[in-house]
Amino acid sequence: MRTASTSRVLVIGDVMLDQFLWGHVKRISPEAPVPVVEFERESFMPGGAANVARNLTALGTGVELFGLVGKDDGAKRLRALLKGDAVGSSGLKPVSDRMTTRKTRVVAHQQQVVRIDRETKQAGDSRTTKRLLSAVEKELAGTGAVVVADYNKGVVTQELLEGLRALCRPRGIWLSLDPKPSHQLDISGLSLITPNRGELFELAGLTDETRHSNPLRDKNLIAAVKAVQAAYQPALLLVTLSEQGMLLAQRGARPVVIPTVAQEVYDVSGAGDTVIASFTAAIAAGASPLEATLFANHAAGVVVGKIGTATVTPKELAASFA
Repeated sequence: MRTASTSRVLVIGDVMLDQFLWGHVKRISPEAPVPVVEFERESFMPGGAANVARNLTALGTGVELFGLVGKDDGAKRLRALLKGDAVGSSGLKPVSDRMTTRKTRVVAHQQQVVRIDRETKQAGDSRTTKRLLSAVEKELAGTGAVVVADYNKGVVTQELLEGLRALCRPRGIWLSLDPKPSHQLDISGLSLITPNRGELFELAGLTDETRHSNPLRDKNLIAAVKAVQAAYQPALLLVTLSEQGMLLAQRGARPVVIPTVAQEVYDVSGAGDTVIASFTAAIAAGASPLEATLFANHAAGVVVGKIGTATVTPKELAASFA
């Protein structure tokens, strides 16, 4: 297997700026029954598709990021952060009538108190989508995989997905998608889709009524897996199951469950970004699907032990495997 540092991955999707306001609570407001957070500090991190990209560069993978931003201070700050994370951002296209998506989280005593979202959800028009696809096509030489990060903020459209399939298939380039079932798209024929349990059942059109302690004996879960495989025909289906680990389903093979390795769970925000990034990085470097699942499982186990949208380093992964 090649090392991740010798592979290159393109990421396209909904980029965000994650803002954190850190403080502590000593009293309840006299104006309303809400806590008063005394401000201590502020921090910013790339979020959404940008967090997928920084997870890849943390593993040593070369990355170019594509998406839409506003002509605003949020876009300037996001580009500066991405530069610090060694993420190429020339594929971020400014659009005058959009704002750069910003999620502001207020955190006190290591717990999130409230989140404020500022965003434009309007789908990019056909002209904008063609600009993105043209930019992606110019960067495909030497690329091992493409990751699509859909958060239903307007970048990932049916036209974009079809364009990416048309670009990747004849070139033999791996195409991964982190789906958003509420955003109804035809996501058939991809290399990998990575829903969590709730998203899997939404995609399957089934109700998640009961759970079994052993996922492989969970009839509802297995029925949902088979329904999604039949409907969308992904080469690989990787379902994240929180404390139960991950389920890998391949065409023509029995599903495999990898138990979680997380020791402590402080924050699951961004864990899905880490899963699709680390799995795709491993595949691009020549790993088998099972090896890539083990790799992603350890990566996710590390990041959920951190606060905020976090990444995992090769050193931390080595310690996790040890």
